[in-house]
Amino acid sequence: MNIPFINAIRSYLQGDGAAILPEMELVLFGLGILLIDFWIERKEKYWNAGLALAGTIFSAFTIWKLRGAVVARGDFAGFHDAVSVDPFFLFFATLFLAATALVILLSVQYLEIEQEQEGEYYALLLFACVGMMLMASGIDLIVMFLGLETMALSFYVLTGFLRRDKRSNEAALKYVLLGAFSSGILAYGFSILYGLSGATNIGAITAALAQRDKLVHAVALSHLPGAPGEQMRLLLQRNLPLALNFDPFVLQLLPVLAFVLVAVGLFFKVAAVPFHQWAPDVYEGAPTPIAAYVSVASKTASFALLLRLFLSVFSPSQKVSQEQWMYLIAGVAVASLTWGNLAALTQTNVKRLLAYSSISHVGYILLGLVAGNGNALTGISFYLFAYVFMTAGAFAVIIMLRQKGLIGEELEDLNGLYQRSPAAALLLLIFMLSLAGIPPTAGFMGKYFIFLSLIETHHPVLAVFAVLYIVPALYYYFRIVVHAWLKQPGEAPRPSMTSAQAVALGVAVFVTLAAGLYPEPFTRLAQYAFGQ
Repeated sequence: MNIPFINAIRSYLQGDGAAILPEMELVLFGLGILLIDFWIERKEKYWNAGLALAGTIFSAFTIWKLRGAVVARGDFAGFHDAVSVDPFFLFFATLFLAATALVILLSVQYLEIEQEQEGEYYALLLFACVGMMLMASGIDLIVMFLGLETMALSFYVLTGFLRRDKRSNEAALKYVLLGAFSSGILAYGFSILYGLSGATNIGAITAALAQRDKLVHAVALSHLPGAPGEQMRLLLQRNLPLALNFDPFVLQLLPVLAFVLVAVGLFFKVAAVPFHQWAPDVYEGAPTPIAAYVSVASKTASFALLLRLFLSVFSPSQKVSQEQWMYLIAGVAVASLTWGNLAALTQTNVKRLLAYSSISHVGYILLGLVAGNGNALTGISFYLFAYVFMTAGAFAVIIMLRQKGLIGEELEDLNGLYQRSPAAALLLLIFMLSLAGIPPTAGFMGKYFIFLSLIETHHPVLAVFAVLYIVPALYYYFRIVVHAWLKQPGEAPRPSMTSAQAVALGVAVFVTLAAGLYPEPFTRLAQYAFGQ
């Protein structure tokens, strides 16, 4: 049957539409949830979670199909080279979908207890995932920024979703203010990159920056007196007239300024020191499933954007080369390790403790970026993969403790967990071991690759810092274990586990242990992200 409208849709999905098909499916399911939510009764609100989970499954299946297309014909781009479908995008999109599915499973019972079982919650989860996927697939500054803001706006609303909770409202306000500030800084850095290259495609920007030294040399020659300077001035006026308006020093300074602004904007998003101020308050005030989502998915998406920019735009540039910007990254990494670990030592709220510990994990990942070799890239992707599941699992145990009349977020609320629920205490122990980097867990393997890459690239001082900071991490993670295993139980009731929570915890603990006991397939997956 020859129907023009159907043929047009089919043609679109075989062309540019194929590059954003996983995102389109999530958007359609999100819009469907918003519509259906008006028709279903409050006791049937679980259908919203089911539809959201179905959306992630459909999108994951499309990602799998796109993987086959990439194997068959290689990487491909769409929308005039604005988005790319490559192994980097496929790896990170899979992580985003896995994190989204885990949070959906953990949210059903939590929202029922909080009496906030609204459809827009699940729709916003899907829209946030769309933004993250655009951040990973975007090879154009505009697409990257749109994806970042789509994710951020969804998180601003989700953080303040508990409208009757003052902590949630305060956390959302802080998140909005600091998030908008960081987005402005990042946008200013992007604007300088556009001004330097006249393009928003990162490939074109990379090529323009690679030619920058030639331009700087030509402008310097144009300032010389006599015939050589006059000839160069005429040549520049004919080809690049705007270059004559700049001093050679300014032309050298602008790429450095662009790098610093982009780095600062992204350090805000990953909560690296000294741009971490928002993280503890947001983690504590947000609904616990959203705190988990911000911790694992937002951080992973921001690192995907950071890696896409640093390994392409800034890496080959002679002025802002890896040998120069690695000192800034190394300083931020050590500061994040120091402050994150030391601040976590004194916390009594588990969510704030996990917030500060996540800052220390950012430090480890940034150390991998400093090393920058093959093992470092494998370590970064493996670490992010492990971080998603072990952190989601730790938050899942905290969510289990949430019952009517008990928030379950303080260390004292964990007292005697082993006697109340041996399974929950055992799961908590496994996740704490992994977060601390103890074998045989996924967290250990992630740190191992980072340590190995630092030694291979002759950064022994940074490697020593990375190893030493495991000691305070062991202390504060095992504070949680001590409360759960050795303290006497108070009056807190026995925690109950729903089927959805059991599935989420089962997946999280399986990946955490499997990636530590048999890391080879997970290592190959991590290497696939960077085409190794």
